[in-house]
Amino acid sequence: MMYSFIEEAVIKGDIDQVWAVATDVARWSEWDPHEEQSRIDGPFEVGTTGWVKPKGAPAGPFTITAVEPGKTWTSEAGIPFGKLRGQRTYEALGDGTLRVSERVEVHGPFGPLFKLIWAKAMRADMPLTFAALEKEALQRG
Repeated sequence: MMYSFIEEAVIKGDIDQVWAVATDVARWSEWDPHEEQSRIDGPFEVGTTGWVKPKGAPAGPFTITAVEPGKTWTSEAGIPFGKLRGQRTYEALGDGTLRVSERVEVHGPFGPLFKLIWAKAMRADMPLTFAALEKEALQRG
């Protein structure tokens, strides 16, 4: 059993700068309105763990499960009777803009409850996160 959704936006910016901001886990809470606290326990690579406290949701650990530098990364977190997987993708469009997206998958019987309690707010936050990512990358650039 799986529940999933995807959100995407087109933002202004340089792919390398956006990637640098998006993968700077320790600083997420400084610019991302969805994240209250975050940390990473090593280099940004497959197998590294971290911890995050999203707004309006329980805090917990995650593991980076895939990284294609400058393009995409995936993380997984345990949830009751399953896992939550998030895949973020960054695609330069060649005109000073990028398509950014996040696909969220909830695996296991917890999916319907996740959809009922957290999905709507999470989806509503994603455009705010994308806009904040654009702003932070432009400021750091």
